Amino acid sequence: MIGQHAPHALYIHIPFCTNKCHYCDFTSYVLKGQPVDQYLDALEQEMRRTVDMLPPERIDTVFVGGGTPTVLTPPQMERFLEAVRTHFPLADDVEFTMEANPGTTDADKLAAMKAGGVNRISFGVQSFDNGLLERIGRIHSVDDVYRSLDNARAAGFTNLSIDLMFGLPGQTLDHLRDSVSKALELGLTHYSIYSLKVEENTLFHKLYERNELPLPPEEEEYRMFLLLMEMLKGAGYVHYEISNFAKPGFESRHNSTYWRNEPYYGLGAGAHGYSNRIRHVNLKGITPYIEAAAERLPRLETFEVPEEEAMEDLMMVGLRLLEGVPASRFAEQFGGRSLENKFGPVIRKLTSDGLLEVRPEGRDTIYRLTDKGVLLGNEVFGAFIGSAD
Repeated sequence: MIGQHAPHALYIHIPFCTNKCHYCDFTSYVLKGQPVDQYLDALEQEMRRTVDMLPPERIDTVFVGGGTPTVLTPPQMERFLEAVRTHFPLADDVEFTMEANPGTTDADKLAAMKAGGVNRISFGVQSFDNGLLERIGRIHSVDDVYRSLDNARAAGFTNLSIDLMFGLPGQTLDHLRDSVSKALELGLTHYSIYSLKVEENTLFHKLYERNELPLPPEEEEYRMFLLLMEMLKGAGYVHYEISNFAKPGFESRHNSTYWRNEPYYGLGAGAHGYSNRIRHVNLKGITPYIEAAAERLPRLETFEVPEEEAMEDLMMVGLRLLEGVPASRFAEQFGGRSLENKFGPVIRKLTSDGLLEVRPEGRDTIYRLTDKGVLLGNEVFGAFIGSAD
């Protein structure tokens, strides 16, 4: 397939959590009573079948998400990470990220992670306000955040990221300003800051339907986003993706794989993968996943992505990066096709609306969001849906 190669990125899903947060619609299950060891068996079977089907050349980035991967015990963590190293050839400079919740990373577990090759931790902090944490269903406290970060640093981890959220029920601009100030005092390498999305099949969706979810007005959420950008950029962080800020050189290499529409392996219950313009979605339930993995790749769905849809996908995810989409990347992925020829009308419309800018850089041409486009990103992305037909 033109523009494709064996994935250099690997995503693995650990679907267990200590509890289910009120806003979460990810594939995750409360840990108590779950067959964790059998799940790890199944995961290793999927690893083996995956590399037989699509042999990896080199893995540059690994991301272990969930759920909460750090609910694994130290022996389970050691076993899991050994399986990853056994089946996938990790590059010497691999970026190996694991998601963690504050309060789930003691010294023994962090030592197992470090020994197993993890070199980047992303903590789901969400807020530095205990009242807000309780309101959204988090069971950690602000003290747990500080303790977990101290433990990680003591274990030798230096590349640390935290997630924060805005637009939460009852959250004010002052709440957010306080949380971001406390986050910046930590001097971490990376911050991801997301707006709340009320998803179906969550407690928040039920409350929203009953008009019992006191969300900030849209204008307030807009001011929150402006405040975030001002504070983080003012502290020297690069706003490299709509929701992500990093010290120079510490941008998430793994997530950039998604934003550049490049192939990646996806393993575990509910995981998605993409290679050779084929997407797959794995079975979500723990027992169905375990049973299927004993006999075959545990797929729920596999489908080919039409070229036009892949082109639209590249523009929608690629423009999330503030570096923009180079015409050369489009040509590389689509056999020399011209981005301008394919999307000329929509690009001209977005440019005239002040949402997109087109600039020559050397022999290339870059398409990127303007400052106004960053604030109205969904409007830009939506403009590409169906426009490649």
